Amino acid sequence: MERKKAESGNLDNIETYLCFELNNELFGANVKNVFNILEMTETTKVPQSPAYFSGLINLRGNSLPVVDLRIIFGMSDLKFSNETCILVLQVKIGNDEVTLGAIVDSVKEVLEINEDLIDSTPSIGSNYRSEFINGVWKVNERFIMLLDLNKVFASKDAIFINEVN
Repeated sequence: MERKKAESGNLDNIETYLCFELNNELFGANVKNVFNILEMTETTKVPQSPAYFSGLINLRGNSLPVVDLRIIFGMSDLKFSNETCILVLQVKIGNDEVTLGAIVDSVKEVLEINEDLIDSTPSIGSNYRSEFINGVWKVNERFIMLLDLNKVFASKDAIFINEVN
């Protein structure tokens, strides 16, 4: 995995993001929320769970709830490939810190981004709920949507995760 340095600017405003792909779109998650990257593995289904909830996996003797970010973002179903993986994330749901897994198509690179160079989220033409996105950053003629993972998983639709955890 490649690590790219931030462009020039105030070095006090550097944040590090893990860049990953969903449905040929690039997203970034602050590395403060990312604890591990796991190979894709089969999940144990939970009866009557929401569509976005893929199931549970065993992580070092503990059950880890796993969600499919494609479904949360309203994307088409994922056909798993050799690059499909699970990000182990620590997010805040309500007043609780929760560890969960999130299925992504692939992990691309680690980026060090100067927050002064992050553009605000455009309100027109986005397929995604803009409250989940902190901003966008352009790299190599592509845009990376920088996610606020706490907001992604704090929505009323994701409360089930907290109940399973």
